[in-house]
Amino acid sequence: MGGEPKIALNIVCFPNCLDPEILGEILRGGADKVMEAGAVLVGGHSVQDDEPKYGLSVTGFVHPEKIYKNYGCQPGDVLILTKQIGSGVINTAVKAQMASDSAAGEAARVMSSLNRKAKRAAERHTVHACTDVTGFGLLGHCTEMAKASSVTLEIHVRDVSYMEEAASYARMGLVPGGAYRNREFAEPYLDSGDVEEVYLDLLSDPQTSGGLLFSVPEEEAESMVEDLQKAGIETKVSVIGRVLEKQDKLIRLK
Repeated sequence: MGGEPKIALNIVCFPNCLDPEILGEILRGGADKVMEAGAVLVGGHSVQDDEPKYGLSVTGFVHPEKIYKNYGCQPGDVLILTKQIGSGVINTAVKAQMASDSAAGEAARVMSSLNRKAKRAAERHTVHACTDVTGFGLLGHCTEMAKASSVTLEIHVRDVSYMEEAASYARMGLVPGGAYRNREFAEPYLDSGDVEEVYLDLLSDPQTSGGLLFSVPEEEAESMVEDLQKAGIETKVSVIGRVLEKQDKLIRLK
């Protein structure tokens, strides 16, 4: 939403049957990312649990007149996505021990990349609306954005950047359960046309630490993409569609 993180607290659940060194590596990774984000780690809470879980409770600041909201898209806007999608499918393949090293590596790089550089590059432009693409998948978050903005979002499915082997794994049926729930949520609002089934799976795929989806004026889209690329982000930036006047369906796939 345009904020800058300042302090963070660890939240850890960890089983006593695992090597404590694993926990140390998890905490070290979190601390590294907090530092990279420009915040300070000030402590945390730990609980013994049967399954490892880790997260951060983060506090920061944002100027009240510069808050990015997930509504406000205007007809004529261009939609820009700052990360490739498919991490849910890749992670499912990893769990099934079917993912290649390159696929797992790409997913790890994308998931561990902060949105900080993209956010700062976007600050130089007009942003009518913004959302992060996470557990609801691209379709779910687009549906929320379109509904709140009273517009229709047209998504060009072949212009969306996907993780390189995600489509292959999705065709093999390595699709997480959350994708089907996301698709069920979006279905009443969706005109999917004759789009291939695999793209519906990928667009519904729940993302871990996904990118930012910006709705920006058409006249600023090209320069914003250039600034995003110049910012040195390590993920793929793509122009994925446009905003239309509200139609019968909130999302139209092409």
